[in-house]
Amino acid sequence: MDKSDARWVRGSLVFVWLATALVSLWEIHGQGRDLLLTGGVADASVSDALIVAGAALDALLGAWLWFRPSRLAYLSALAVMLGMTLVATVLLPSLWLHPLGPLTKNAPIAAILWVLARKTA
Repeated sequence: MDKSDARWVRGSLVFVWLATALVSLWEIHGQGRDLLLTGGVADASVSDALIVAGAALDALLGAWLWFRPSRLAYLSALAVMLGMTLVATVLLPSLWLHPLGPLTKNAPIAAILWVLARKTA
């Protein structure tokens, strides 16, 4: 992968994290809360706090990957993504069977982050 390819790949990851942050806040009282309610988080203030915290973390990672890409940024994004995938799996294991693949898409994202981390000194 040359530098131009790496920029495109990194840009796609930045888009994923920033778009996820925005959509999470946009849907805070819709799909986000519904997912958490289905997963057993009944308190609206707790679900709102979780969604805002997750959106803030997504925005932070997106900005970090955009402005200061580094091995640490890629590995941090990988760790956060794996952690969120684990939490989602515990709360809603059925997401693995969703036809649009909200969790299965994390496998190629993990691979991309790993490759970028290994490529970056």
